Amino acid sequence: MCSDTVRPDDAADAPDYRDTLNLPQTEFPMRAGLPKREPGWLERWARIGVYDRLREKAEGRRPFTLHDGPPYANGHLHIGHALNKTIKDVIVRSHQMMGRDARYIPGWDCHGLPIEWKIEEQYRAKGRDKDEVPVLEFRAECRDFARHWVDVQREEFQRLGVTGNWADPYLTMDFHAERVIAEEFMKFLMNGTLYQGSKPVMWSPVEETALAEAEVEYHDKESPTIWVKFKVAEPTIFIPEARQGDAMPLVNDFELADDLEDAYVVIWTTTPWTIPSNKAVVYGKHISYGLYEVTDTPEQCWAKVGERYLLADKLAEDVFSKARLIHGDWKRLRGVGAAELEGLSLLHPLAGAENSNCEWDAPRDFRAADFVTDTEGTGFVHCAPSHGMEEYELYRDLGMLSEVITYNVMDDGAYREDLPFFGGKRILAAKAKKGDWEGDANKAVIDKLVETGGLLARGRIKHSYPHSWRSKAPVIFRNTPQWFAAIDQAVGDGQDQNGKTIRERALTCIDQVGWTPKSGRNRLHSMMENRPDWVLSRQRAWGVPLTCFVKRGAKPTDPDFLLRNKAVNARITEAFEAEGADAWYKEGAKERFLGTDADPEAYEQVFDILDVWFDSGSTHAFVLRDRADGSEDGIADVYMEGTDQHRGWFHSSLLQSVGTTGRAPYRNVITHGFTLDEKGMKMSKSIGNTVAPDDVTKQYGADILRLWVAQSDYTGEQRIGPEILKGTADSYRRLRNTLRFILGSAVDGTPEVAREEMPELEQWVLHRLAELDAEVREGYAAFDFQGVLRAVFDFATVELSAFYFDVRKDALYCDGDTPRRRAARWVLELLYQRLTTWLAPILVFTMEEVWLERNPGEGSSVHLQDFPDTPADWRNEALAEKWGKLRRARRVVTGALELQRREKVIGASLEAAPVVHVSKEIAAAMTGVDFADLCITSDVRVTTDPAPAEAFRLPEVADVAAVFEKADGTKCQRCWKVLPDVGTHSHPGTCARCDAALGAA
Repeated sequence: MCSDTVRPDDAADAPDYRDTLNLPQTEFPMRAGLPKREPGWLERWARIGVYDRLREKAEGRRPFTLHDGPPYANGHLHIGHALNKTIKDVIVRSHQMMGRDARYIPGWDCHGLPIEWKIEEQYRAKGRDKDEVPVLEFRAECRDFARHWVDVQREEFQRLGVTGNWADPYLTMDFHAERVIAEEFMKFLMNGTLYQGSKPVMWSPVEETALAEAEVEYHDKESPTIWVKFKVAEPTIFIPEARQGDAMPLVNDFELADDLEDAYVVIWTTTPWTIPSNKAVVYGKHISYGLYEVTDTPEQCWAKVGERYLLADKLAEDVFSKARLIHGDWKRLRGVGAAELEGLSLLHPLAGAENSNCEWDAPRDFRAADFVTDTEGTGFVHCAPSHGMEEYELYRDLGMLSEVITYNVMDDGAYREDLPFFGGKRILAAKAKKGDWEGDANKAVIDKLVETGGLLARGRIKHSYPHSWRSKAPVIFRNTPQWFAAIDQAVGDGQDQNGKTIRERALTCIDQVGWTPKSGRNRLHSMMENRPDWVLSRQRAWGVPLTCFVKRGAKPTDPDFLLRNKAVNARITEAFEAEGADAWYKEGAKERFLGTDADPEAYEQVFDILDVWFDSGSTHAFVLRDRADGSEDGIADVYMEGTDQHRGWFHSSLLQSVGTTGRAPYRNVITHGFTLDEKGMKMSKSIGNTVAPDDVTKQYGADILRLWVAQSDYTGEQRIGPEILKGTADSYRRLRNTLRFILGSAVDGTPEVAREEMPELEQWVLHRLAELDAEVREGYAAFDFQGVLRAVFDFATVELSAFYFDVRKDALYCDGDTPRRRAARWVLELLYQRLTTWLAPILVFTMEEVWLERNPGEGSSVHLQDFPDTPADWRNEALAEKWGKLRRARRVVTGALELQRREKVIGASLEAAPVVHVSKEIAAAMTGVDFADLCITSDVRVTTDPAPAEAFRLPEVADVAAVFEKADGTKCQRCWKVLPDVGTHSHPGTCARCDAALGAA
């Protein structure tokens, strides 16, 4: 022993070696401070022009285009917007970093009711009448309103870290966009699918316009319900083929049974206001009907003794109970078959009423219909074809629409002024009272039915009912002249590769598209299979007009009713390009557009505006097709919106595109679900359970919101709230600590180490990186961010922090310039390169911070990087299998040591030197591995001898058991291992490894 060596018992006098350790050194803070720091990174990205530099870098790459479904420019963002735009941003960024030219052009929907309604609200507050404002002035106010909110929302979206061409977004109110929307409409005009028809559509009396299905939401509504008596009339039959003028009822040879004279067919309806428009009653051929007679009545009952009613047998008892009749008050006389019903006609319950001006005196049609059931009601259905699509289609197919269509209800939901008894009565009130929109029409009709003896019973029912999603008022079905695109008529454009009609093309193209989730395909397919013709027109002022002219005096069915002239169309598109759609409303517009190609006196200009879904459905043309940064073939790689857009934007875009190009505008369609509060309840301002994106960014930062999005399964419903966000922030801190360790331990200039020169542990990390590289790329390509984040997060916080870093801290801190430490530092470099880029699409701010710690400089940014290539030969399945066994064995040892810590036998694992009993297979896996280092113990003895009964075991690791033993020796004052040789080296109180690291004394 050398004279200057120190004995173990002198270790207490050894110097403090802390300054000799290679502890992590970094300025990367543990506390992120995201709310204050994120705006600075946004300013930096704008200053160095990251998006434009990416376009330059990506020149020549295969383009990838996510086409933005446009939000309405009419208010601050809600949490659904944040979810939507974050998902899109992750898609775009990840595909860019996987080697594509990933373009993103944000857009806004600027036309239609959402904005027009806001301007009208402002008018009402000031006591102004919208109808008295010049249309161009009104449209200018709508344009200014939309422009303001585009600017507000643009800043709010950018605050979330969303990248894109924010300097040049697309707006449906831009002049070029309005030109293309009109141009796309005129393709329907020219290809023969545009027609004017009169049919029931969903109508908002409050907003005085037709609504699309996508503009409607369903809420519970309490409605009056009535049972009404239609008297059996003299036998008649309706023969459409034989009718002349209005002489529809013809006397039939059918002889009315005696017991049916003066009997009543009873109907049930939840819309009493439609009774004045009744034109027929229908029944089901296969329903069992009976003739019932009232034998007794209590007080306050509208039924009368001796009255006979025709009712479905399954529903008769329920009907009588609603009429306040009990068993013994009525009896069934006999069954009535469909053949007997065929010969009947009926009288309206208001027929012959005094002062009715014979409005309802004509007999009502009575026939079978497939849609009648005996599941509720009476088994008979009252038909007002002007207010119900099934009834409308029934009489349309019979060729009898002219006999059954009425025009009793005006735009504002009031009856026409000259309608007897009910003129001017309103279905809905002009303004809701405490959420109740009920007008006076239902009451007036019910009261009149009581007066004339036409009512059998009344009640109230709570049911799901369509409401306008803007005004929140109920809607009605109302027959009005509208413009339609026929979806079952051959499209005369020669683009028949996917079918001849719009419906055929849409159904074919749906199966050419990738759907995430897969259920989206079935949903849209079912909608397309069953949808009616597309209602294109709206009776409003703010939007793109239906740029067409109709011939005065011509009928919609006449071949020359619509003017189809290419020169006229060209003048319209030229004017719209220069002046926008306002050109349609300027003085002399008709003469200007018709020119010398048509006589202005012979034609009328149409002033309805296009359904706003036609606007957004046309965006593929003026964004994907027309813009230099659009798509090379005019087709988007991805459309991504909420699941409600199966009946909205996905739907209208497909209809519009197949109608004008013959193919779908997208290759992939991705949907996300709705966001609920922590308890799974729908968010509502009135309940106070909303979560505003601005509030989250101010408290936590946008990266926490983005992390919440990536952690969620966006294809279903997501939940968010204070506790969920707190948990997300905790996950973020764990990940941040992993990154901080890497930054502190991997320094610039770390030399590369060849894989074959690395210890097995480092080679195992490379194997895991190779596995993850494939998993990350596949996940991002499949839009599975939750899977990507879970894989990377678990790797970073479990496999790295809790295993690899835990094991290698000793070598990194205490080794000198050893091959082991050099390999570990090079692996940290490789981890840094991959973790920062893999997570950059999700945690855009944090990964930029991490990147700049190692790569400072004005033009530096992680978002200018691609995912680094990972060599295939890093994969080593045999090594991974071996280290899987070692990690299982390690779990048994750490479990045994944890028990000793709890019992305060030891304070740290380095005080232990356990005996580990293993199978021969596990022992073979330990060959060449320092298992003590792996278990973070000072020593370990491995044996294949049978384990004693008291040994610690884990049920899931059957071939490993551990017996605790204390380490023999003295604690090294530098690395804290307990070893026999401590104090026998030149540096006091050190072990051989630390003595060598310290060098010559």
